[in-house]
Amino acid sequence: MKIIGPSLLDQLTAAARSHPRLRQNHNLHAGYDEPCQRLLNAVEPGSYIRPHRHLDPPRPETFVIMRGRLGVFVFREDGHIEHTLILARDGAAHGVDLPAGAWHTVLALETGTVFFETKPGPYLPLDDKDWAPWAPAEGSVESAGYLERLMVALEGINATSCGELARAKD
Repeated sequence: MKIIGPSLLDQLTAAARSHPRLRQNHNLHAGYDEPCQRLLNAVEPGSYIRPHRHLDPPRPETFVIMRGRLGVFVFREDGHIEHTLILARDGAAHGVDLPAGAWHTVLALETGTVFFETKPGPYLPLDDKDWAPWAPAEGSVESAGYLERLMVALEGINATSCGELARAKD
């Protein structure tokens, strides 16, 4: 049995803050070959997760906020934002279930953000993600500007009315 409580979330957040990528995961599953991958993700503001999808094989994902606020983006095939959503424990949306093959990314909106993620396994690092060709690579010069544009796309969403997916302006 594994207990998920404030101490674990604090440790995970501290690890994310000290990591160059400003994020850290904590696997709850025993191995990457398990049929259900379950993990906690600590993500700090400024961490860039390149938009991606899980298409081969198709894998849905579920995110549930544990602490903080998380922006969720779903993109059209051409890279335009289709939906935006803010997950917050004190908001109207606490989680989201993304269909298999949906282009998506997330970004932390406040320090200490941690979310629970689950998706079908097994996890194979070489083919787990299909990176969006229209989004800059992590660590590239362009990624900071792209991250800023995503933040601007969230400005119109109020945390108290974030229960419905909102159409974002292109």
